[in-house]
Amino acid sequence: MTKYSNVRAMRALVTASLQAIFKTPSAIFFAFAFPLVFIMVFGTMGNGSDFSIRVANAPGCDTTSSLYAILHQMPTLKWVAKDSAETNRMLKDGDIVATIDIHKQADGAKPEYNIIVNAASSELDKARQLKNILSEIITQQDPEVRKRVAELVHVDIRESVVRDYKTIDFILPGQLSFSLLASAVFGTAFVFYNLRQTLVLKRFFATPVRKEIIVISEALARMTFQLMSVIVIIGVGYYAFGFTLYNGLATFMDMFLLSALSILIFMGFGFIISGVTKSDASIPVFSNLIVMPQMLLSGTFFSIDVFPKWIQPFCRALPLSYLNDAFRKISFDGAGLWEVKTDIFALLVWGVVVYAIAVKAFKWE
Repeated sequence: MTKYSNVRAMRALVTASLQAIFKTPSAIFFAFAFPLVFIMVFGTMGNGSDFSIRVANAPGCDTTSSLYAILHQMPTLKWVAKDSAETNRMLKDGDIVATIDIHKQADGAKPEYNIIVNAASSELDKARQLKNILSEIITQQDPEVRKRVAELVHVDIRESVVRDYKTIDFILPGQLSFSLLASAVFGTAFVFYNLRQTLVLKRFFATPVRKEIIVISEALARMTFQLMSVIVIIGVGYYAFGFTLYNGLATFMDMFLLSALSILIFMGFGFIISGVTKSDASIPVFSNLIVMPQMLLSGTFFSIDVFPKWIQPFCRALPLSYLNDAFRKISFDGAGLWEVKTDIFALLVWGVVVYAIAVKAFKWE
């Protein structure tokens, strides 16, 4: 008599699950269509966005001068208060247009003030507009200033040599993360709820296949499908819109491995939902309670810095925020997995908490 093989059973279950996934329109939509639509929309925008002047103090800027006080009162300028390291990062990533350095010259020296606008290469056009705005603000303060503006202030634009940070470099990691979260949560919740309701799981118990093989098989099928979408999304972003992969193939592999880990963690939310829901109609409600806040608050479409300060700690604590942050550091800054270990550790902590709840909530029958 041939010995029963759980490995062969797993292979059959994975194949069957993949076939079922590819026949599910919602799975295809969340994994491929939804993120690709946003990538195409934002990718065609290039580096442009609505004009705004977000600036920060340069290290050593004279914050005691009257000119500094005047500039801070101007609604046209949106000042960002960060430390030197964070300011440099924001300048490099395009989160601010420029840093402004104000120096008052020695007594009697002309011009009286010297302003240095330090802008990234990709923001030079906005920096030139900023120079005009600064000059206009200064001349509007006093009619006499118009007569001696050349003696009062000199605005100097300096180019900061950094790599071009395109819109796609921010958007694609966020869309990739959201795709992994949405597909893992919705897919896992619906699949295991339906398997339980249709008594498929109960029938499995009449076979020699072990319970853990059923879960592992579904996880492998879900991961295989999602990793295929990772390849497509990154490939389209890279070849069609110039998405930055700092170290080429090595960067792609780091993103690929991190995607696999995040899928496993996010599936835990799906296991919880499949266990606590009483009907398939309530699955989208519970799933959206997990997915939608993270899509909106975790830096998927725009930086967390735009939110009020009181909510930012909550936003940064969301698992999708850690994944977005890690993806962006890996792709644009060339960080390795070890260099984003803080983000990975936070994701693992979330995984432990989520699966601890999932074990309690999950039902086989």
